[in-house]
Amino acid sequence: MADEPDAASPPRFRWLLHFDLDQFQVSVERLRDRGLVGVPVVVGGDGDPSRARQVVTCASYEARALGVRAGLPLPAARRKAPEALFLPLDMARYEAESAKVMDVIREFGHPVEVWGWDEGYVGVEPRDTAAVLDAGDVAALADEIRRTVLDRTELSCCLGISDNKQRAKMATGFAKTAIRAPGSGPQDRVFALDDGNWAELMGPRPCRDLWSVGPKTAAKLADQGVDSVDQLVSVHRDDLVATFGPSQGNWLYVLCRGGGDDAIATQDRVAKSHSKARTYAADLTDADEIRRAVADLTQEVLDQVEGEGRIPFRVGLTVRTATFYTRTKMRKLATPTTSFDAIVPVAWKLLEAFDVQRPVRLIAVRLELLDPE
Repeated sequence: MADEPDAASPPRFRWLLHFDLDQFQVSVERLRDRGLVGVPVVVGGDGDPSRARQVVTCASYEARALGVRAGLPLPAARRKAPEALFLPLDMARYEAESAKVMDVIREFGHPVEVWGWDEGYVGVEPRDTAAVLDAGDVAALADEIRRTVLDRTELSCCLGISDNKQRAKMATGFAKTAIRAPGSGPQDRVFALDDGNWAELMGPRPCRDLWSVGPKTAAKLADQGVDSVDQLVSVHRDDLVATFGPSQGNWLYVLCRGGGDDAIATQDRVAKSHSKARTYAADLTDADEIRRAVADLTQEVLDQVEGEGRIPFRVGLTVRTATFYTRTKMRKLATPTTSFDAIVPVAWKLLEAFDVQRPVRLIAVRLELLDPE
């Protein structure tokens, strides 16, 4: 008698969609300042490109064309793109906009596995059910998700389609390349990678283009004369295991043939915190006005927390001045509580610690939460 499936194992799917929001942090910044559209924009640290220990976290396509990439020190980014506009990170805003996108995608009724602010997976048609959808149906669903996300959030995304996560992720790479191709249109934001086109598209590419193959692994393969995916396919499994060990060796054998993980973790993601941020149309200059703004945001985020039956134990406050100088401070509550009267004085104490001397452009209040258990 066959073994029964492990009830704790995540369900497996015939189709997996990988979604990736385009230049996410830059796109969020462009939502509140349309003047940033079409110009090189770099997001990272506090937005000061003279700070050597700060790095780029997101660059617009215009900045990437000049050689700016994520992870590049800000001074180096300025040398490559001296005319770019450098902006500080706004963590609270990115988290809020990301949550909107994930909520829109979840409304389609398929399991969603979130991998960060700007990407995740959608599982379509569990393998333990009868097959109903064909490739055309899934492509139509992917395009509908793309259009709905754009309509509801004004953020664009690409989607890759395949039968496992790794190949779907690589399919998104082809969709993103099409965005930057001359004359590309919205239909180019969805791409399917499967057994039918895998060898043609991926075979000639370097092993480094296989998702999860890092530079060290690629270098080790190159030392043995294995530079392309086609060459990796020709290597015997035993030889890969002998070189890389049983786990990585077997994984490389599967990966280069287009195989991968087809499971989606459907457990609900438990939020560690909630926050509310507001960028003000007119900068705040009056001390009492700023205190009221902090109190209002505290009440808003507390209402959300109480609605979920959660309890805060730490308060965070982010303040951005008119010069884009941004800082965040945290303080633990004397005891976990949902009392506004106990929480807002702590937020005000944090405000006093900022010693704000310039007009305030943005305020964000974050409440970190006890685990539900």
